[in-house]
Amino acid sequence: MKPPDFDYVAPTSIADAITALGSDSEAKVLAGGQSLIPLLAFRLASPALLVDLARVDGLDHVTDEGDRLVIGAMTRQRGAERDPRLADRCPLLVEALRQVGHPQIRSRGTIGGSVAHADPAGELPGVVLALGGRVHVTGPAGERTIEAEELFQGFLSTAIADDEILTAVELPASGPRTGWSVVEISRRPGDYALCGALCQVEIGDSGSVVGAHLALIGVGDRPMRATAVEAAMLGGASPTEAAALAPEGLSPGSDVHASSDYRLHLATVTSRRALTQALERAV
Repeated sequence: MKPPDFDYVAPTSIADAITALGSDSEAKVLAGGQSLIPLLAFRLASPALLVDLARVDGLDHVTDEGDRLVIGAMTRQRGAERDPRLADRCPLLVEALRQVGHPQIRSRGTIGGSVAHADPAGELPGVVLALGGRVHVTGPAGERTIEAEELFQGFLSTAIADDEILTAVELPASGPRTGWSVVEISRRPGDYALCGALCQVEIGDSGSVVGAHLALIGVGDRPMRATAVEAAMLGGASPTEAAALAPEGLSPGSDVHASSDYRLHLATVTSRRALTQALERAV
C-alpha cells in the first residue's frame, strides 16, 4: 500500500523543528521511521506534515554524567547496542536492544523514536520504566523533564504534548554487583514479545538484594512496573517466590497470538527466568 499525501520538512535545529511541528495540528515527528513508516503505508496514520529530525544537530550522542547516562533521541539503536560505555554502564539497555527486531531495523531505528512511540511490547519503553529513567522534551514553552512513571499513559500514548519533541533519554548508570536480564517469549525471533521481563538487581556487601527493578512488556496497554515482585525480592524472597506475584495488577487482552491467561502465565515464567539470571550475573 502507499501512504497518503503529506508535506515534508527536514529542519537543522531543534528550534526550527518545533516551529515546523507547531505550524500544523496534523504534523508528526519522523525519527528513524521504523514505526511510523509502516503505519503510513497501511494508512493507519495520515499526518499532513512530517518533521524529519535526521538533520537536527545535537540529537545523536551518548553522554556519561557520572551517576546517569544521557542518550540523544536520534542515537541509532545499532550504535547504542555497540557502544562500550553503555555496555559497561547500562548493560540492561544493551541487552534489550539486541532483542529489538533485526539488525537492519536497529540500524535505522532510534532510541528516542522507540521510547516516544510507546509500544506496550517495545523493549526500550520497558527499560526506561524498569530503571526509573526519564526523558527530556522541548516545546514552545521550553524544556522539561518527564519521569518514567508519568511518561507512558496508554496504548501508543505518552505525556509528551503534540507540540513537543523528545530530545534525550536519561537512565541511571549501573553500580558494582549489578545483574541484569531480558527474557522474552515471542512466536519467532524478531517478533514483538507476547510477554517480556526486563530486570536489574543490585547485591549488597552482605549478599542480600538491595535494589530490584522489573518491568513487564506485552501484558497491557503500556509497559508495567512489577512493584510487588520488586518488594518481594527486597524482602528476601527467592526468584520463584517473587515471580509468582508478577500477575498482580495485570489484565492483558486476548488476541490471535495469545490468550489473557497465557500472558499472565508468561509474566510469571519470564519474571522468574529474568530474576534468576540477573542474580547470577550480580554475584
